[in-house]
Amino acid sequence: MQAEQTGLTLTQHIRLEQKAHASATGEFSGLLNEILVAGKVISREVNTAGLKAEMVLGVTDNVNVHGEKVQKLDEYSNNTIIHLLQRCGYLAIMGSEENDEPITIPEKYGKGKYVLLLDPLDGSSNIDVNVSIGTIFSIYKKISSGESGATEDLLQPGNRQVAAGYILYGSSTVFIYTAGNGVHGFTFDPSVGEFLLSHPNIKIPQKGGIYSVNEGNYNLWSNGQKKYVEYLREIDKATGRPYKARYVGSMVADLHRTLLKGGIFMYPADKSSPEGKLRLGYECAPMAFIVEQAGGKASTGKQRAMDVIPAKLHQRIPLYIGSKEDVEMAEKFLAEDL
Repeated sequence: MQAEQTGLTLTQHIRLEQKAHASATGEFSGLLNEILVAGKVISREVNTAGLKAEMVLGVTDNVNVHGEKVQKLDEYSNNTIIHLLQRCGYLAIMGSEENDEPITIPEKYGKGKYVLLLDPLDGSSNIDVNVSIGTIFSIYKKISSGESGATEDLLQPGNRQVAAGYILYGSSTVFIYTAGNGVHGFTFDPSVGEFLLSHPNIKIPQKGGIYSVNEGNYNLWSNGQKKYVEYLREIDKATGRPYKARYVGSMVADLHRTLLKGGIFMYPADKSSPEGKLRLGYECAPMAFIVEQAGGKASTGKQRAMDVIPAKLHQRIPLYIGSKEDVEMAEKFLAEDL
């Protein structure tokens, strides 16, 4: 369905979903709209980065909690979102992949009932080569007893998410989100300054023909992981093999393709990262919620990704996510490692 055929804006769509809930107060809709504004600001910077390279491209002198050099645009995105959302009045506490500690909400801006986890700019290593990157967000309700938010609010399992989404900055800027009632996508129309409905009620194919994984780590993989990828490469027309290999190196870009076309995205544990590489709260849980709402599956290889209870703010896990049948096949191969 083309955006111009529907004419429905993201803001209107959010309001319609709000009206479907009799107890809705408008706070949740307000929070999503604040995230939408932040996305527009970041999109503008991403789309003009090449014209002001010295200011927004390259690395800063800082290193984040994961030991990675912080990109200038990464830092800009993080600061932009924090600046805008700390002041919105809907949040009790925030957590960002770029911040060691929880982000508190100043008293003067009030204490909301929602909790926000985010990856401000996923795929930041691809910034200076003009590859698609994005913002990932996850929303929970506050569960701590105090007036202000606490760390426990940020350590909830993904199955308690109220909403999750991502904003993809590519050939066009796309906003994908779920509030537990299906997955919907909106494409930014710069001529009117609005996100318009372009992908209503997204459904991921139950089985795909594409696998996405960093095969440069092959020698670090477990036997089950190696055998699964070798299985996907084999020629067998009856089962639709071999699969095509596609890997961008930006989770948002790889997951967006997987969501629309089916298949599987994998970031397994290996000898150098035995606990996995991707962050549970900032990347895995929100993407798992989105894919499950579209009819797919997300797993650590051993259990449902959304059932993992975080033990720490920047916890990492392995991830297998995409078409239901493909993820279940991966789990069968990985069972050999147990």
